[in-house]
Amino acid sequence: MAESHEIPIFALQLRALFIMAQQQEVIDNVIIKFAGDSGDGMQLTGTQFTNTAAMLGNDLSTFPDFPAEIRAPQGTLAGVSGFQLHFGSVEIFTPGDFCDVLVAMNAAALKANLRNIRKGGTIIVNIDGFDAKNLRLAGYGDVNPLENGSVDNFNVVKMDVTKMTRAALDGSGLGVKEIDRAKNMFVLGYLYWMYNRSMDHTIKFIQEKFDKKPDIRDANLKVLSAGYNFGETREEATSRFSIGPAKIAPGTYRNMMGNQAVAIGLIAAAQKAGLQLFYGTYPITPASDILHELSRHKNFNVKTFQAEDEIAGICSAIGAAFGGALAVTGSSGPGIALKTEAMGLALMLELPLVIVNVQRGGPSTGLPTKTEQSDLLQAVYGRNGESPIPVIAAATPSDCFYMAYEACRLAIDFMTPVMLLTDGYIANGAEPWMFPKAADLPEIKVNFAKYVEGEKFLPYKRNEKLSRPWAIPGTKGLEHRIGGIEKQHETGNISYEAANHEFMVAMREDKVEKIADYIPEIKPEVGTDKGKLLVLGWGSTYGAIKSAVLQAREKGIDVTFAHIRYIRPFPKNLGEFLKNYDQVLIPEMNRGQLIKMIRDKYLIPAIALNKVQGLPFSAEEILSRIESLSK
Repeated sequence: MAESHEIPIFALQLRALFIMAQQQEVIDNVIIKFAGDSGDGMQLTGTQFTNTAAMLGNDLSTFPDFPAEIRAPQGTLAGVSGFQLHFGSVEIFTPGDFCDVLVAMNAAALKANLRNIRKGGTIIVNIDGFDAKNLRLAGYGDVNPLENGSVDNFNVVKMDVTKMTRAALDGSGLGVKEIDRAKNMFVLGYLYWMYNRSMDHTIKFIQEKFDKKPDIRDANLKVLSAGYNFGETREEATSRFSIGPAKIAPGTYRNMMGNQAVAIGLIAAAQKAGLQLFYGTYPITPASDILHELSRHKNFNVKTFQAEDEIAGICSAIGAAFGGALAVTGSSGPGIALKTEAMGLALMLELPLVIVNVQRGGPSTGLPTKTEQSDLLQAVYGRNGESPIPVIAAATPSDCFYMAYEACRLAIDFMTPVMLLTDGYIANGAEPWMFPKAADLPEIKVNFAKYVEGEKFLPYKRNEKLSRPWAIPGTKGLEHRIGGIEKQHETGNISYEAANHEFMVAMREDKVEKIADYIPEIKPEVGTDKGKLLVLGWGSTYGAIKSAVLQAREKGIDVTFAHIRYIRPFPKNLGEFLKNYDQVLIPEMNRGQLIKMIRDKYLIPAIALNKVQGLPFSAEEILSRIESLSK
């Protein structure tokens, strides 16, 4: 009699119960935080999950959180690297306030992020990272937070990621260190299972990245699948979640980080203007990725120059502008301080130059990898003498594209240096960005000066925008003097005449103020033209303010949100606009810099909401202040 291969009925019943225990839930959004040592690959893991979410049509917002040290001691709080992702089928404005899911690769990652997990949320822990050594390094001593009640209010998923990664690669021929580097793929595979995500995008990424290292390629693919299969076969009751695509405008999208968006915006402006793009800079966190991105696009007539210091970087850009290129330099607060004298030179020469300031925590070296908005007054006033420079600020990662483009337009139209402010939050954060059509981008018209027979060339003669002509050196008949010494009106000759100096100082300022005639007026982003409370933002506070105001309006609070992108000069109607509201609240990641400018110019008793922690505002913080003001 042949042996029976039928599965016993009780085994089928157990399997059915197990499948039923794996609950399927449809949700509209979720916030996940990946955290571990800087060598655990959390940035890569978060980026891969983000790219997959973008491919599936989710709206999203990210917040990478890097340690300041290049290689902090392993297992310590100082070495924790995090990546927060908020994605969903609804409109997303921020990376989120509190995590629904925390992936903690060791004890330090849990300790650094425990206060930011929503009550009842899920904590996925690698128990290998909670041994005696890791507990001591994290400051827990002999107490294990997984066993002392610290996580009783959360759904804790314990897995020995290290052990299971090594088991999956047993016999691979790789060393222990090489095997352990793949453990982030195990976690990623499990999260793909948990949220019903396809692994195809990551599989393709691994195949391309390690094409010439087949053993590493195969190892990562095997561990990725092992993590996914762990979810399939895990015996404890586990929920799986599905999140549909977001309802967004039709078009072609890509996931875009702020620094990438700045680079692409600069390229688009150069192409639109028909100019070569020159980027002269010195590496500094968090602005260096602009240089990295631009260096990949030489095919668009882009030249990048990594100078020996900040001063050489901006001076090379000034030389490129004199030669007829679209010239750009970039840095962060400490580097901007070093560039200030050269900014004054560019202002005196009246040459188009874009200066990108990706703000970070200060002063001095400060918090190199943390965000802040504390360079606003430096941007507006931080040069010797009367040195007016237009200042604009991007609101979101994708907005960095449009404001970089706008900075170039203003610089060329008004023959002036322009400063673009972003910050570490939006520079490293990401969101979906819809490719614009080139025809829809504003015109950038370049009119180089031409020699007219019989006419004397006047290099500082003004047009209706008070801009001087852009004369390319070496052009016959357009020879002229340049330099940092005060110039005579129209001729550009050196002048020490008192009345002429006062006239030229006023002329340069009038030119900057005239920009207000060529920029949009301010209007509400959310709310009405008049009301009880206006929340006025600038820069990267955009998402948190918008989210908070929408929540407040759902509660019946009369509140409006408006956002300033043009800071010098302000929009023409800003003064009258502010007077339409009984109260004006200004949240800033500084000690109150925009509010000083608003109070000074418009004499309104604006209310400050300040945060200087190296962290962006949460929507909850702003909502709480809105509610207190509405009582």
